[in-house]
Amino acid sequence: MSGVEISRIRNVAIVAHGGAGKTTLTEAMLFDAGAVSRLGKVEDGTTVTDFDEDEIKRKMSVSSAFAFCEWKGYKLNLIDTPGASIFLTDTRNCLRVVDGAVVVVSGVSGVKVQTEKVWACAEAEGLARLIYVNKMDQEQADFFRVLEDIRKNLCPVATPIQLPIGAQASFMGVIDLLRMKALIYQGERTGKCSEGEMSPDLRPKAEQLRAALVEAVADSDDRLLEKYLEIGTLSYEELKAGLRRAVIGGKLVPVLCGSALKDVGVYPLLDLLTELFPSPADREVVTGVDPRSGERLTRESREDAPFSALVCKTLVDPYAGKITLFRVYSGALSSDSSVYNSTKGCKERIGQVVLLRGKHQMPVPAIGAGDLGAVVKLKETATGDTLCDERNPIRLEPVGIPSPIIEYAIMPKTRGDEEKMSSGLHRLREEDPSLQVRRDSQTKEIILAGMGKAHLEIAVDRLKRKFGLEIQMKTPRVPYKETIHGRTEVQGKHKKQTGGHGQYGDCWIRLEPLPRGTGYEFVNQIVGGVIPRQYIPAVEKGIVEAMEEGSLAGYPVVDVKVTLYDGSYHTVDSSEMAFKIAGSLAFKKGVLQANPTLLEPIMTIEVMVPDECMGDVIGDLNSKRGRVMGVEAKGKAQTIKAQVPLAEVLEYAIQLKAITGDRGDYTVEFSHYDEVPPHLRERVIAELKKAKGE
Repeated sequence: MSGVEISRIRNVAIVAHGGAGKTTLTEAMLFDAGAVSRLGKVEDGTTVTDFDEDEIKRKMSVSSAFAFCEWKGYKLNLIDTPGASIFLTDTRNCLRVVDGAVVVVSGVSGVKVQTEKVWACAEAEGLARLIYVNKMDQEQADFFRVLEDIRKNLCPVATPIQLPIGAQASFMGVIDLLRMKALIYQGERTGKCSEGEMSPDLRPKAEQLRAALVEAVADSDDRLLEKYLEIGTLSYEELKAGLRRAVIGGKLVPVLCGSALKDVGVYPLLDLLTELFPSPADREVVTGVDPRSGERLTRESREDAPFSALVCKTLVDPYAGKITLFRVYSGALSSDSSVYNSTKGCKERIGQVVLLRGKHQMPVPAIGAGDLGAVVKLKETATGDTLCDERNPIRLEPVGIPSPIIEYAIMPKTRGDEEKMSSGLHRLREEDPSLQVRRDSQTKEIILAGMGKAHLEIAVDRLKRKFGLEIQMKTPRVPYKETIHGRTEVQGKHKKQTGGHGQYGDCWIRLEPLPRGTGYEFVNQIVGGVIPRQYIPAVEKGIVEAMEEGSLAGYPVVDVKVTLYDGSYHTVDSSEMAFKIAGSLAFKKGVLQANPTLLEPIMTIEVMVPDECMGDVIGDLNSKRGRVMGVEAKGKAQTIKAQVPLAEVLEYAIQLKAITGDRGDYTVEFSHYDEVPPHLRERVIAELKKAKGE
C-alpha cells in the first residue's frame, strides 16, 4: 500500500470526548476493512490502537495511535486520538497532519466539553468533518435530541444523511438518505447488512430529511441552487458531487449514526470517508519558511516535488528505541537514505521506514507524498520538527505547545536515583512535549508540570513501568521572598583572637527599602580609608550571601539598598574573610531591625469559561484573594483576567474542573511579588518554619 496514488489516500483523525467510543469505532473500521481478523474490545484490552499498558489498565486512550487499512481501492490512514482534555496537545498535533476528522458523539450523552474543544481544533485546521452519532443501541439513546445538541453547540449546518431504524434495544440499522435505502444489520459484530426498502412508517420522516439534505447541498453551490430552484430536485450524482464539495469546503457537515460496539453503520461510514473526504491533493499547498532566509515557501503534494515532512508524534519504546511518526507533504522518504532536519539544523540517517497499525510495524521501501508513516531510532528529531531535502530546505509550522496548568514537586523514593530520574523524564518529554521539567533554583525542588493531575500521575506511572523508578509527588513549595519596610543603621563586627594571628573585621551599614521589583543595590561611601579598598568587595560578598537566606523565614531578601559608610580594621588581623563575616552579621542584624516582611508571587491568570459559570468562577477567585481585572467575551465563552497569589492556585486545575464541570480552561504566568497580608503572615511563617524543620 505504500505506493498508493495520492488521490486515493484519506488521512482521518477519530476525535471525541472520552468514552464516546473512538477506539471501538476505529477497531470496527479496521475489522470491516479486513485489516484485522477479530474485533477487539476496550474492556478486554484487545484493541489495535489502545495497546499501551496505561491504556489497557485505565480503559481509555492516553496517546494517539496510527492504523491503516484498505477500503475499495483507497488507503485510509486512521488516527485514534485521546479524548481527555489533559491530552489535547497530542490530539492537536495529529489534527495538524490529517485532512479530515470523524467527530464521534454519544447518542446517549450528546455533545460534551471535550467534543467542543476538538471540534474547535479541527475547525482551526480547516478540516473536513463528519459526525458519527454512536451508541444508538444503548438505553436513552435519542438521535434527534443529540442532533439538536450538535446544531446548538457544534455546528448549525450539521445535516443528517442517515436516519436510524429503531432505537435503543430495537436499533437494527440505518436509512441511507442519499439513496433512500434501508440497511438492516444481521447479527452482532459482523458489520454485514442487507439492503432493502424502508418500512412505510419511516418514509415520511426520511423524505422530510432528504428534502432538507437536498436543499442544504443546493444552498452550498450557486450552480446547484439555480437548478434546484428551476426543477425542484437534484439527481443522485449531482447530490453526491455537491455534498463532497460542501464537506470539503466546510459548508456542510454530514451526520451519520450507528453502534461501533455492535458494528452497525460502519460500512457506510467507510464508504463516505472515501467518497466525501478530501485526498491530500485536494488540500491547499502546505506553506513554510526557508530556514536560511526566512522567505515564505510552498510545497505541493506531489512525489516529484522536493521532500518535506512534519513530525507529529514520538514514541519511546524501551526495547525498540525512539519511533518518529510523520506525514510526508511532498516528495518521498525512502529507507536507507539521509534527510535534513531544518528545525535542528542537522542531518538524520533514515533506516527502515514503516507503516503503523497500532504497535505493529510494516516495513515498506518508501512513503510518498500525502502518506503517514514512521521511522525508528532517529537521534535528534523530536515532535514538531521538519524533515526535508537539504538542497531545498523548508521549515513547516508545528502546532504550538500550551503552557502547563499544574505543577508538582517530584523526587525519587530511592536516594541516588536522581540521574536515572532525569534521564527518564527526558525520554518522557520526547513522547509528550506538553510535559515540562525544571529545577526551582530557590526551593531546590524538581518541578514536573503538565495539563492536569492525571496527566502527571500517568507520567509517574510510566517512569515506574518503563524505567523502574518509584517517584514521590507533592505540592511544590511557594518561592516566597523577604524584604524590609524600615530604615536602620547597624554595625557588624567580627573579632576573634585564638593566639597568634587573629581575625578582625568591622563595618557599619545602612539598610533602606527599594521599590518593589528593584532587587538589590550596594553603595560604597567609605572615605578616609577606614576600611581598606581591598576589603570592601568582601563586605559586599558577605551581604549578598546573607541575602540568600533571610532572618524572618529563611527566604531570599530582595528590594534592599545597602550603604557601607563606616568601619575599622586591624593592620595585622584583618582579612577578606573577616570582613565578609562582618558584612553578613551586619546584614542579618539589620534586617530584623528594619521591619521585615514576607513577599509572595502573584500570578496573572486568564480563565475561559461558559457564560453560566462566570459568576461562580469570579466568586471563587475573590475567595482566593484574587483581584479581577476584567472580563471579555470570546464567542460563547467569557475570559476572566485576574491576579491571584500563587499559594492559592497551586491546584487550580482540579478546582476549576469541579466548578465548571470540566468546561473551563485557563492560562497562568508570573506577574510580580507582593506583600503577604499581615493577618496571614504569621501563620505562613509558622508553616514555613515547620516545613523546613521537617
